[in-house]
Amino acid sequence: MQQYLDLCARIIHEGEWIENRRTGKRCLTVINADLAYNVAANEFPLVTTRKSYWKSAIAELIGYLRGYSSAADFRALGTKTWDANANENREWLNNPYRKGEDDMGRVYGVQGRSWRKPDGGVIDQLRKIVDDLSNRIDDRGEILTFYNPGEFHMGCLRPCMHTHTFSLVENRLYLTSSQRSCDVPLGQNFNQIQVFTLLKLMAQITGKQPAAAYHKIVNAHIYEDQLELMRDVQLKRTPYAPPQLHINPEIKTLEDIETWVTMDDFEVNGYRHHEPIKYPFSV
Repeated sequence: MQQYLDLCARIIHEGEWIENRRTGKRCLTVINADLAYNVAANEFPLVTTRKSYWKSAIAELIGYLRGYSSAADFRALGTKTWDANANENREWLNNPYRKGEDDMGRVYGVQGRSWRKPDGGVIDQLRKIVDDLSNRIDDRGEILTFYNPGEFHMGCLRPCMHTHTFSLVENRLYLTSSQRSCDVPLGQNFNQIQVFTLLKLMAQITGKQPAAAYHKIVNAHIYEDQLELMRDVQLKRTPYAPPQLHINPEIKTLEDIETWVTMDDFEVNGYRHHEPIKYPFSV
């Protein structure tokens, strides 16, 4: 939790103003941030200086792992995070590749589960990683990437957290997640939950021990309409101790994740938090 607050303070004290063309807003910005999460000790990096809706973040992650391309499927899991980008993004609404209401196009999990090959076939990146790790294989390329420049025009949003690299040392599983851009008041709150949960979940279904998750952010920013709330409200609050995340031990395979897992299979214990803060969201 403290490293999150330190990053927020760093942006406020060291950041530079950059105009964001997509949103038409200015962002206070720093380049390069590195965070680490102790998954082995189950120190769940849930923000405590405001209420964090962790179920929505994990629901979004499950949708990625299933390869969903519709905001409706994400809503069915329990998150509305893709509603705006699928249905309110002007450029996407006018895109000939958009199939209709709630369609997200070829973004995130679609790339992770069905990356198109030049010969017409597809690659299931996640399946390969799960199979390798289950068989104690680490070929130094256990990489799940959503970043496909050749198909950016076929989706509503380029991926922000775009690549997850798994590393196996003996029976310990590590994760390094790379993110090109981060709306720290809103996105980072979700992203650190997802990085932690992804490692813990992947370790469980491959029979490994979760170790540490490393999270690299290239462009970390606070939008101008979020600055006052972060500086004058959230950063003045004292954080609480981190809670713990518990995952249903009956989740044992990728097929379980694909078929029957719901948010009822995740539980957070010991979560103390301050009052919610409603930060503006930029589409």
